[in-house]
Amino acid sequence: MELIRATIKDIQTLLEVEKTAIGLKLYSGYFTEKEVEKYVKNSVVYLIKNDNDIAGSISYDIMDSDYADISGLVIKPEFQKQGFGRKAMELLFEKLKEYKKLSLCVHPDNHARKLYESFGFEVESRKENYFGDGEPRLIMVKQQD
Repeated sequence: MELIRATIKDIQTLLEVEKTAIGLKLYSGYFTEKEVEKYVKNSVVYLIKNDNDIAGSISYDIMDSDYADISGLVIKPEFQKQGFGRKAMELLFEKLKEYKKLSLCVHPDNHARKLYESFGFEVESRKENYFGDGEPRLIMVKQQD
């Protein structure tokens, strides 16, 4: 498995990945090509590639010189519960090792919360209606050496 940096050419592929999670109350995704284009231009976005298949996507935003926010992780349903999320996070941590603080946002009922906790993320706060979708989110933080 590897992470491949997404470009504007990957908008349709990213939209297909996003559509596998849209509609779930646990995830607030991107619905249109314009939203995905903005996402690729403003964030560091990777396609999660397994052999010749795209298993999902993972992304982050640089907040300042020692702080990055993991802004997205989507694993397509056919690749879930096979370790792809864990492996993608491990590969991303390698890219983010220079940052002292990492954060992410997750729905309280999302099973990915356990994954994040296993990597040492702790709940910093809870925000109601975080994305304007009527659902709460937890802000989780991890300090790195």
